Amino acid sequence: MASVQIEPVVSRRQQRQFVDLPWRLYANDPCWMPPLRLAQEELLGFRSHPFYERSRSRSFLANRNGRVVGRITAIVNAGHIERYEENRGFFGFFECEDDVEAATGLFAAARQWLHEQGMTAIRGPVNPSLNYECGLLIEGFETPPFFMMTHNRPYYAGLVEANGFGKVEDLYAFWGEMSMLEGIDSKLGVMVEGVKERFGVSVRSLDRSRFTEEVRMFLDIYNASLAGTWGFVPLSSGEVNHMAASLKHLIVPELSLVAEVEGKPIGTVFCLLDYNPRIKAINGRLFPFGFLKLLWNKRSIKRMRAISTNVVPEYQAWGVGLVLHAALVPRLYDWGMKEVEFSWVLESNHLSKRTLERGGALVTKKYRIYQDDPPPSAA
Repeated sequence: MASVQIEPVVSRRQQRQFVDLPWRLYANDPCWMPPLRLAQEELLGFRSHPFYERSRSRSFLANRNGRVVGRITAIVNAGHIERYEENRGFFGFFECEDDVEAATGLFAAARQWLHEQGMTAIRGPVNPSLNYECGLLIEGFETPPFFMMTHNRPYYAGLVEANGFGKVEDLYAFWGEMSMLEGIDSKLGVMVEGVKERFGVSVRSLDRSRFTEEVRMFLDIYNASLAGTWGFVPLSSGEVNHMAASLKHLIVPELSLVAEVEGKPIGTVFCLLDYNPRIKAINGRLFPFGFLKLLWNKRSIKRMRAISTNVVPEYQAWGVGLVLHAALVPRLYDWGMKEVEFSWVLESNHLSKRTLERGGALVTKKYRIYQDDPPPSAA
């Protein structure tokens, strides 16, 4: 067997090969959901994206006998370096055949480039940061992912671990059917009413008439609320604006709620319909007519991903998250929602995990973040 050649992605042809590879790798996997091609090219830096206004990356392809068998992107996240004062690089967009030599070559190329950039350790996968798709699926291969969650072959973990990476944090996807809500502890309802009465918390839907400003407000609360969360790097103002524009047509205002005290937004719950089956039907292509099929008759979509519940730090001890979830439930019934996935939840986020477990949600998928730091000294 001919040896593997690793080459940096520099030409438009190589960029197309990089983006196209998953379509071949997952051709026989009914659970794989294609990405939107345009969004994927932006997140890779093949097209303009505000993440790369400060950060940089280098992508690599693995070829065997002239055939692409793997890919990886090495990422220098300027926001992470600044926030955590560590020269940590990242890897992402990793896809590979079950080929140890190819995977080893890809990780070696990514390591070399990151070391040339001054990075001394590597974490991943992130595509291209924790604010976007991230994590390697290690449990739950039997069902397709919800919108903007990852999927990969079961053997990927072995390829990553064979290249010196070990677990640093797991992410959970909690799933539930609407019928499960009937068994929720009645004490939660009493708590919700107590919070609303004691602190004057009110809940409203996203305001359609100020849509762009409202989405920016959601993302600003997201940034503020996660300041102490493991690995978090705030979205830049450019990323906030870009994300607001890209989500404009996907968000359903009545399924994204704002908690307020005296008219001041203090918390949000942010949900998106599971567009994945529609993206699969258009094969990831928005043009010429894919976007029409993607957005047509949203009411017929009965699966939803609850992406985040965020409360600004000074109100986090109040139980505002419970108030938001309680307000969301009747809206889900009105929609006719059947299934909801809460994802992702850090394994270190014990409060969110306990709340979801108490509500009857089940862990159906587990994702892993790896790093190649040496184990701590026994001394």
